Amino acid sequence: MVTLEKIFDIQYGNSLNLNQLKQVEDGVNFVSRTAKNNGVSAIVKQLENEKSMPIGSITVSLGGSVLEAFVQDKPYYTGYHIYCLTEKEGIKLTAQQKLYYCMSIRANKYRYSYGRQANRTLRNLLVPSVDEIPKWVEGYDVSRFDDAFLPHFNKKIDLNFQHWKEFKYDELFDIERGRGPRRKDLDGSGNTPFVSSSDTNNGLTAVTTMSPIHKGNAIGVNRNGSVAEAFYQKVAFCSTEDVHIFYPKFELNEYVAMFLNTLIKKEAYRYNYGRKWGMARMRASTIKLPVDIEGNIDLKYMENYIKTLPFSSSI
Repeated sequence: MVTLEKIFDIQYGNSLNLNQLKQVEDGVNFVSRTAKNNGVSAIVKQLENEKSMPIGSITVSLGGSVLEAFVQDKPYYTGYHIYCLTEKEGIKLTAQQKLYYCMSIRANKYRYSYGRQANRTLRNLLVPSVDEIPKWVEGYDVSRFDDAFLPHFNKKIDLNFQHWKEFKYDELFDIERGRGPRRKDLDGSGNTPFVSSSDTNNGLTAVTTMSPIHKGNAIGVNRNGSVAEAFYQKVAFCSTEDVHIFYPKFELNEYVAMFLNTLIKKEAYRYNYGRKWGMARMRASTIKLPVDIEGNIDLKYMENYIKTLPFSSSI
């Protein structure tokens, strides 16, 4: 293990204020302290007197989403409290190796709970040396993600809210409580997905040897924990009781599920301060959806809208 500064030259980024920049559709990526979208929170107009940071460098958040690390594949500007890492002279890392170091940096996030920042300590973070990088890293094919950002097809569909209608959840879904083994009984073996009230990894937190209890092509919605997080489960699975299972009363596919999940997640603000989204309240809750001329939910509209979004070709 070596300190991070033995491998990378570490410097602050541009430290620009997004509020003072003009956002455009075709410009320079703006990297902030977010944990999403590779750290890119906006695209801004290029500045005459500000040099963009280099392609292939790694950005690391020092505050906010501390130690979120991303390889930047385009020139970019940064907001405040972002370090930019480039290989030291004489060191040439592959794309796979850079991604491995991003993973190694993120593995230290637990050290920065309770509002601690990494401004002073990042340079001395211990990571594997280049010689210690596992052999499997270099064999990983990252090129398969080259076109991941593309939409399914190129067209624009506007969200016309005039043709939306409110539905109760129990009009659209049969809802049941999640069932499966107790988490403490899981030992890491098995092939059946185990879903819990997580907000990451599509809710998947483990596998189990138990036979699946819930059918696939359903949506799991958290009643507790990360309340209102919703994930589409394509294959049969088991679950904790903190996840309610939504079985559709209509024809569901992954594109329609992505549309619905986004709207379901919008309910999260109602359940702050430890409130749970119980079964009775969930069944009586409402969701507003686009409808056709007969007043039925417009499944084709929802599917096509998702297919116009970036990354939809990878669903």
